[in-house]
Amino acid sequence: MFWKRRTYFDYASGVSANPSSPHTEGREAKKTLEKARTMIARLVEVQPDDVIFTSGATEANALAILGILKKGDHAFYLPSAHASVVENMKLASERGTIVETLPIKDGHVDCEELKIRLRPQTRLVVMDAVCGETGIVWNTRDVRQTIGAKVLLHVDASQAPLTEKITRAHFGADMLTFDAAKVGTMRGIGALVAHRTISILPLYAGGGQERGLRSGSQTPELAMHFATALCATVRDRETFRTAAKKWRGQLIAGIKKNIPNVYINEGRAQVPHILNLSLPGRDTDYLIALLDEEGFAVSSRSACETDSEEGSRAVYALSGDKERARATLRVSWGPSVSPHDFNRFVSALMRAVAFIDNDGQG
Repeated sequence: MFWKRRTYFDYASGVSANPSSPHTEGREAKKTLEKARTMIARLVEVQPDDVIFTSGATEANALAILGILKKGDHAFYLPSAHASVVENMKLASERGTIVETLPIKDGHVDCEELKIRLRPQTRLVVMDAVCGETGIVWNTRDVRQTIGAKVLLHVDASQAPLTEKITRAHFGADMLTFDAAKVGTMRGIGALVAHRTISILPLYAGGGQERGLRSGSQTPELAMHFATALCATVRDRETFRTAAKKWRGQLIAGIKKNIPNVYINEGRAQVPHILNLSLPGRDTDYLIALLDEEGFAVSSRSACETDSEEGSRAVYALSGDKERARATLRVSWGPSVSPHDFNRFVSALMRAVAFIDNDGQG
């Protein structure tokens, strides 16, 4: 068979090949997309058609909540959860779902109290695997045992891959959320992992892609970047976890030794690469600006809630202390941060706090 020069006359379906197109380029794009899906499925230990690609964690969480709940249902969620959970639970409530926050005690979901609050109408429980603000590892498997098999458990596992196992069985979950931006440099793609037998309604209509649950032209290149980054993260997880524990210990020791009146916000179980501090009486937004000038990028809370004047919902849910919640600083890192960076950071933090304590705000 002679080689024939190919001309792409399908720009109307996309400048790059659309995986829904029937021609050679479309079939190759589809092959890339399905390879990425299979790679992620193997990591999570599910079937490939359990993996539904979305634009990110926000859309995946919305699909898991609004695609499941209906009027008259009852649902629980963590009050410390990401805004994409909290706001969509509010929307579900406006549509007639009875919504309630999970009880928290000593940095864990209080399963004894949860057992009392369960109702015959309870349909869904939504919680994080890891809190993105405090780094608390939530007791998802205990919750699974408490709610039984008839209630669906959705776990937002976006923050888990750097240090935790990510199989569905590990979390005891029916559905999982992942986000490419938490494991690599790309944004704009994530995944909802949900078995085909779970009845989910799409958030909108369209071409019927992704099992009819997420219409819109898929992005094979992003999917492959996502899958490759997730594979690398899982491969290097234990190495990073061991190093992060060491760095966390050194960071805490330096802060406690040199900075007065500081609280560490953490739970019973903790990922090592997220450290949340409260510095009561200090303007931590100003502190972040001072650290930024020193070359350090830190935050006060989730990037989706930086404009909130109430402070950190996650810290308030954990501590019940409004002052601590309004004066938080979150330090989080990945494999590219060096031990030298931690020593420099402690010195910079000391100088910035001392400047604020000495009325440096003017």
